[in-house]
Amino acid sequence: MKAQGSVYKYGDNIDTDIIIPARYLNTTDSKELAAHCMEPIDEDFFKNVKDGDIIIGGFNFGCGSSREHAPIAIKACGVSCVIAKSFARIFYRNAINIGLAIMECPQAADSIEAGDEVCVDFETGMITNITKNEEYKAMPFPDFIDNIIKKGGLLNSIK
Repeated sequence: MKAQGSVYKYGDNIDTDIIIPARYLNTTDSKELAAHCMEPIDEDFFKNVKDGDIIIGGFNFGCGSSREHAPIAIKACGVSCVIAKSFARIFYRNAINIGLAIMECPQAADSIEAGDEVCVDFETGMITNITKNEEYKAMPFPDFIDNIIKKGGLLNSIK
């Protein structure tokens, strides 16, 4: 399985209140959540993001509260993958549970710039920056996580 898209790049400690502000948590509609994704730091994110695009983050992406709304909002925007130097553990698990592909790769997070075109091969862990003609190696998903991602989330994988 592969993903390819343009990059939106953010820094360290992007917390769940940045990903989806608390005032929007009264809805379970994923499209409504998506409409406010990254709003505090990138007001036009939802207007500009396209299916398949990729988010790059720094250290501790998804820190803060344990709300599942954050990865749901990102996935509902059409983002195919989040690559970061590291993830908050609860965000990591919530992302896997809802079928959002995430990869830790500090080298890619440092080198890839906003607007770059990137391709991610989930089976090999290879991240290719098409714009810069560079490759970075992340750990590929273990088989059980790969299965969850391919099926669109934990619940779908056990049906």
